[in-house]
Amino acid sequence: MITFDELNLNTPLKNALSDLKLTHPTPIQEKVFSVVMSGKDVCGIAQTGTGKTFAYLLPCLRQFVFSKEKNPQILILVPTRELVVQIVEEVKKLTTYMTVRTVGIYGGVNFKPQAAEVAQGVDLLVATPGRIIDLLTSGVLSAKAVKRLVIDEFDEMLNLGFRGQLINIFDKLPLKRQNLLFSATLNEEVEALMGTFFNDPVRVEATPVGTPLENISQSLYEVPNFYTKINLLTLMLATNENMNKVLVFVSTKYLANQLFSELEADFAEQLDVIHSNKSQISRFEAVNKFQNGGSRLLIATDVIARGIDVASVSHVINFDMPEIPQNYIHRIGRTGRADKRGIAFSFVTDIEKPKVEQVEALMNYQIERNALPQGLIISTEQLREEMPEIKMKIIKLKTSLDEVSGPAFHDKIDKNKKVNVRRNHEAEKKKKYGKSYEKRGKNK
Repeated sequence: MITFDELNLNTPLKNALSDLKLTHPTPIQEKVFSVVMSGKDVCGIAQTGTGKTFAYLLPCLRQFVFSKEKNPQILILVPTRELVVQIVEEVKKLTTYMTVRTVGIYGGVNFKPQAAEVAQGVDLLVATPGRIIDLLTSGVLSAKAVKRLVIDEFDEMLNLGFRGQLINIFDKLPLKRQNLLFSATLNEEVEALMGTFFNDPVRVEATPVGTPLENISQSLYEVPNFYTKINLLTLMLATNENMNKVLVFVSTKYLANQLFSELEADFAEQLDVIHSNKSQISRFEAVNKFQNGGSRLLIATDVIARGIDVASVSHVINFDMPEIPQNYIHRIGRTGRADKRGIAFSFVTDIEKPKVEQVEALMNYQIERNALPQGLIISTEQLREEMPEIKMKIIKLKTSLDEVSGPAFHDKIDKNKKVNVRRNHEAEKKKKYGKSYEKRGKNK
């Protein structure tokens, strides 16, 4: 195993790594470094928690040259706001002994303060696609100086519908640039975009796609319904003190809110929930509170999964199985980081068993089945979506000809519903003139 001293790093970066007490690069960091330094485009494939952020930051910062140019030399695109904040923090750790103006921007907050910060000058810009387009369109930012484009979590960006925005950004960047793409998985859409906008990228794969992380213990419980899952989670938390920092994943915002409501009475201040409908401030506060040990449980959706970088997560709970098998890898990768042991449990109903099979096929790995613990209350209550669908055969009755055809007449329209009324002219004149008028004869 090589050390960072054996890589072609400069003194400021070596000092920063020393401060962080990091001596050995991870496999993806070691493999990517020399390829990026050669100037070639790179497609790095590595699972969550393998150190891919430093894998692209180290060579990019090693090649950074100070310039008076106000526009960024390095542009890093990520799918979520949380990931923007995380990467900016990682850059600042590595640039303790360097002068690199680093700015992170994202949507969902006031545009003007971010635009003002970018206008003052930036060397390395971390951003979500939508906010970059806002800056480019308004003229606050120019992409002419970008030398290196990094796209982190490329597959997740496409899953979230950023394809059109990414193409828009590609069209505004200089043709002469280095492209660095990092992702946990590859699919046809990713490879198609690489073939169109990248220059024959070198594929660097630290671990095969779908490989389960060896330092994470995986097992599942087969349960009948949602409310039994709640009883199981409550029982596990009550009987296992080691579950001190638990990340609970659910598939939808609706279920996240419902789970929070069900657990709130028992756990109160120990519990938080984050998803895309929560304000940015509340999401940051929830993650920071969880990171600092202020809360024991954090409920999250898959959209937020890749933006969470919390140290020492003791357990990951798949409260329900993800729709996309690869997301299972991203979920459990939140625990067992930095060579620490991690534990991942999954709660599985009969409806979810096919999803388990897809995950196991992806990983080529059999997840251990656990017996339900003693004392678990099996609930008979079900969510509406868990109830069996009742299918009734609709019998179409044969109608007679008279019932089909109906009567051979129809009602008149309103304007034709007039009734002839005989008018009393004498009474009308008396009402108008106040006296009666007699009809005069011709000879009087």
